[in-house]
Amino acid sequence: MSARSNILGRLRASLADTRPRPDDFDETLVTGPWQYPPQERIKRLRSLMEAVQTELHLVTSESWPAKVEALLEARGLANLLYAPGTDHGRQLAAHWQAGGAKPELLAYNRPVEAWKEDLFWKVEASLTGTVGGIAATGSLVLWPDRHEPRLMSLLPPLHIALLKASEVEDNLYTIMQRQGWSAAMPTNLLLVSGPSKTADIEQVLAYGAHGPKELVVLILEDA
Repeated sequence: MSARSNILGRLRASLADTRPRPDDFDETLVTGPWQYPPQERIKRLRSLMEAVQTELHLVTSESWPAKVEALLEARGLANLLYAPGTDHGRQLAAHWQAGGAKPELLAYNRPVEAWKEDLFWKVEASLTGTVGGIAATGSLVLWPDRHEPRLMSLLPPLHIALLKASEVEDNLYTIMQRQGWSAAMPTNLLLVSGPSKTADIEQVLAYGAHGPKELVVLILEDA
């Protein structure tokens, strides 16, 4: 018998005649102070995010591609990175095909090694979805995957994020429970409240040091 088997055997034997400790976790400790009427969630989220230089717009599920186009044109940007394998990516592409001169759409559909130079230095804006928002902290929840890798929200100077109004929850614990995070956690989950900023150098606040200089959130109104 190996040393490993001996150790595991002793550990199993030590559990004989023992009982699991009852779970006495009181969830009100992390939810009680941070609960809001449904009609107040968007208002609170917007107030907190705007306080840290995030730009927010209320749009409909049909009109948001036109708003994205307007945001890019107002800034004079030449291109937009998007995920063609997502529902919102397909909706955006359909709007772009409707005619008229528009900024170039860049599809994230290849390994980063295949176009690292362009991805790091030539992409001017990106669009991603979110899996929800948190009213208590004024945060977006991003769940990077193979369609929308972390680099999409990290590299471009402008990050545009889509947030469904119905997916804004009171607090972090609530969104974890309702979406069943304990059953399947991602390898990389992000909580984003505003554009990248730092004051490490001479205590002077600077934006864009470790990520986008601008964050624009489009809140999709629904029933």
